[in-house]
Amino acid sequence: MVTPFDPAYGLDLPAAQALAVHLVDNGCDGLVLNGTTGESPTTSDEEKTALVRAVAEAVGDRASVVAGVGSASTAHTVELARAAERAGADGLLVVTPYYSRPPQAAVGAHFRTVADATGLPVMLYDIPGRTGTRIEVETMLGLAEHERIVAVKDCAYDLLGSTKVMGRTSLAYYSGCEELNLPLYAVGGAGYVSTVANVAPRAMSAVLDAFDAGAVAEAARLNQLTLPLAELMMASGLPGAVTAKAVLGFPVRGPLQGAGEAVAARLRAARDALTG
Repeated sequence: MVTPFDPAYGLDLPAAQALAVHLVDNGCDGLVLNGTTGESPTTSDEEKTALVRAVAEAVGDRASVVAGVGSASTAHTVELARAAERAGADGLLVVTPYYSRPPQAAVGAHFRTVADATGLPVMLYDIPGRTGTRIEVETMLGLAEHERIVAVKDCAYDLLGSTKVMGRTSLAYYSGCEELNLPLYAVGGAGYVSTVANVAPRAMSAVLDAFDAGAVAEAARLNQLTLPLAELMMASGLPGAVTAKAVLGFPVRGPLQGAGEAVAARLRAARDALTG
């Protein structure tokens, strides 16, 4: 979920609550807060906690609230995890430490330390294109033995590796790349963490609803319909936070800049074509 800001770039908690309720009303059974689409690099620890508390209060038990707590520091990640737990989060999203590119033993130790720090279930976030470090298959297999490491947000672009881990563990795999939402689901994935769902939640959830109903061809057709919007949002050279907010009408914090009216108009047109 994007993090709504007001025109002065302050955290807009009423807008966040309204957006959260809208998303749940339209098919989202979980909300991931304080991810990079939520502009986590530019929000303070206090803002992150306030956002989790406000959204958890707004949606209650209608949806799971997963708090992004990843950072390049193990100690800071633990602090964020504990704060999210106190604020009412149902789970944690923890990205691989970035920039320092730790070796696999250190990656595993980082995730275990965070998982040991709270009583909440943990979703690992594997996105080597951003962090510079892959969670390798053997590391993933070892982490799956931890009782609170239960899921993966998969942005590794390796269906073979992901399928191998799913076949050997009980980890729930969620696609983090829009173009792989249906393919990963078809080989055993549990769902997806979607940026596009910020602006078209019903259309995105309809794809997996059709697949669950056994209407595989219909799921493929519906998935095809989402691709023009997904491509505009995710392959435009702009971050997902920028493109989603261009449709929703919220400002972004620097260093990100708004998409501009011409791009926003194309995005809104693609959204309207998809949602009718």
